[in-house]
Amino acid sequence: MVEIVHPQGWPPAKGYSNGVIGEGKTLFVGGQIGWTKDQQFETDDFVEQAEQTMRNIADVLASAGASPANIVRLTWYITDKKAYVTQQRRLGEAYRRVFGRHYPAMTLVQVVALLEDRALVEIEATAVIPG
Repeated sequence: MVEIVHPQGWPPAKGYSNGVIGEGKTLFVGGQIGWTKDQQFETDDFVEQAEQTMRNIADVLASAGASPANIVRLTWYITDKKAYVTQQRRLGEAYRRVFGRHYPAMTLVQVVALLEDRALVEIEATAVIPG
């Protein structure tokens, strides 16, 4: 069970939530990157890597009996802020394909590099599984 927290008088958050309250077991998903389950990159496109990253998170969630609707927090690490900003429409479409219209609390950080040289995005997730 999750509850969205939104301070009174604040404008609506767009694409994320300011706060989320969850009750149940907590699943911490380690940073996932845009490679396949075989640890192979199929693309160097930012949005395509982000979508694969989200699919990887969804796979981890499923293995714990959860779904993207159980995510309460995402932390994004990206290597190129311009790629994120200029491709927000495509990125939003990819997000909705994998996670639907569920918008947890999110943080986005630009970093100099990620451990895997071809990785353009890494995402950590926290989920709350009822029961």
